[in-house]
Amino acid sequence: MRSNRLKAGTALAALLAISATTAAAKDSVETVVVTASPIAGKADQFATIVSTLDAKQIAETGAMNIGDALKNIPGVSATGFAAGASRPVIRGFDANRVKILEDGISSSDVSDIGPDHDIPIDPLSARNIEIVRGAATLRYGSQAIGGVVNILNDRVPQALVDGPSAEGTFTFGSNSDLDQQSALIDGAIGDFGFHVDGFLRHAGDYDTPKGRQANSFFNGSGASLGGTYFFSDDTHMGAALIMNTARYGIPSDTTYIDMNQTKLITRSTFAIDVGPLNSITVDGGYANYRHTEVDPTTGPLDQFLNEEWDTRTEAVFGQMGPLSSTAIGFQWQNRDFSANGDARDYLDPTTTKSFAGFAFTEAPLGSALKLQAGGRVEQVDITGTPVTGLFTKTSFTPVSGSVGLLYDATDWLKLGITASSAARAPAVTELFAHGPHDGPNTYEIGDPNLGLERANSLEGTMRVELNAVNFEGSLWTTQFKGYIYGDLDGQTCDESGTCVVGGALDFKHLLYKQQDAKFWGLEGKAEVPLMDAGSGSLLAEFIGDYVRATFNKGGNVPRIPAYKLGAGLSWMSDAFDANVMLLHVGAQNDLGAGDTPTKGYMSLDASFAWRPIPDKEWLEFSLVGHNLTNAVQRNAVSINKDDIILPGRDVQLVLRLKT
Repeated sequence: MRSNRLKAGTALAALLAISATTAAAKDSVETVVVTASPIAGKADQFATIVSTLDAKQIAETGAMNIGDALKNIPGVSATGFAAGASRPVIRGFDANRVKILEDGISSSDVSDIGPDHDIPIDPLSARNIEIVRGAATLRYGSQAIGGVVNILNDRVPQALVDGPSAEGTFTFGSNSDLDQQSALIDGAIGDFGFHVDGFLRHAGDYDTPKGRQANSFFNGSGASLGGTYFFSDDTHMGAALIMNTARYGIPSDTTYIDMNQTKLITRSTFAIDVGPLNSITVDGGYANYRHTEVDPTTGPLDQFLNEEWDTRTEAVFGQMGPLSSTAIGFQWQNRDFSANGDARDYLDPTTTKSFAGFAFTEAPLGSALKLQAGGRVEQVDITGTPVTGLFTKTSFTPVSGSVGLLYDATDWLKLGITASSAARAPAVTELFAHGPHDGPNTYEIGDPNLGLERANSLEGTMRVELNAVNFEGSLWTTQFKGYIYGDLDGQTCDESGTCVVGGALDFKHLLYKQQDAKFWGLEGKAEVPLMDAGSGSLLAEFIGDYVRATFNKGGNVPRIPAYKLGAGLSWMSDAFDANVMLLHVGAQNDLGAGDTPTKGYMSLDASFAWRPIPDKEWLEFSLVGHNLTNAVQRNAVSINKDDIILPGRDVQLVLRLKT
């Protein structure tokens, strides 16, 4: 443990030293505008670090799900349960502490109910993905303690395009016989903007260094049609209809999941410009989700249904006294979840209703210091049936707040500090689970007497931009009062609930408990230019992160990611790009109850993109390689890591056409 901590700390300190002492004569890399905050700003204008991926970077991950698309970002990992189900984990915070959004609207799925459940938003549809922490996340509710993952795809256009544009991709992969295609079209007819997209994917069982991983296939498709009418540049109303289907295997079992979701989202902005009130936005979403868990021999076993509404209204204000900008809003959510078949033994129908008010504000404190603050008050009512068999209604009032300071120390150094206290209501599984869950092979028992979980956090950040050298890093700690977790107590159970000590029966016994815990960690990323040859440039990149989590009364929090360290090179030019990244993921021996150790590994990824007409970008050929070392990889976060080896060597050929 001490060795791992020293390795991670030493590497990140080295990144900081490189960034603070190296200079190069090249323009600074342009920052990305953040839209996950109610007040738009650039990534370096927030006290906390905002991580982003653009469409090209997403494509280079070769991921079939959102979790795997993000897993190499510092501070982020993934559950890695299946090719069709891998949810992002931020700083060791899992499903019920990470909010997944599509263009700012809830993903409205059941990926928080079980790790075998898909997020019905495909990486192929994403134009950008943002990971946001700090005060701005409070607008999204209790489930954003760890952060917000906002997948941006502009299915409801937010600006009129000058002319029609289209893009198509065709990908073929060696490992799982991957065959996928995607296409999108953006255009305008007068003051009406429209967007159309769709994708198809087929992937068989993937290969590992130790042979084929049985039942790891994934087949999916999706489409959307959206449009917006623009009364002016700042006033517009729009909507989009989105459909997503997937069929994927559960590698630690013989079952597969057949999923579909239909979702309608609306996004409207009204320019007011009366006094300090600039605009009002009204966003909403309705989704109908269902999936069936199927045994290929006997047929359907379980069915999970989720019907959800999510509505958010925000008013954005300009200068008001010392406050430079402010957003005040309200959010209403209603979620009806039910399970049929064998799953009824796991969780009876539940209803979750919440209403919240929130605010976010910024204020300059002199020429170099800026204050950012947010707050949220929420009323959450949850009904369901716990293990007692008695219908139960529980109510919670989470109150959360966050204050951050951003200091422009010099023209090349920014320092940030954020203090927050965020409360979370228990999730329906934590309260009401009462039986076997086939996907993860757990026999789960909730506790209807659980109280609020409160996370008190302190985070320091540093950004260095010295000529073309860039570094950003964080050091953070979170003290939990009443941390809620699933405790694997060493027993196994059969479907009837008969449990014994040891591994003789089909289901691992998991009890939801609550106790105080402490998390801390550090993460960083550095980019250092090595050469500018006129025709192209060479860049070095370094990444790293580390998380440690313990209970105050002793013992480790279970299923915490191992540290990772990476170094890479990127060549960029008009005709072609190339990059290579060598990533070391450490061993995880700080084990929680029911955990087993995972070994460390080295993984090599590389990509090469060629544009045969250099002054045009309408045609591009790419080769993308993953795990080229063919290393045996197991995921410390995954509850089924003893049964699952992650994919071995894979090479993908990608053809991209763009107008």
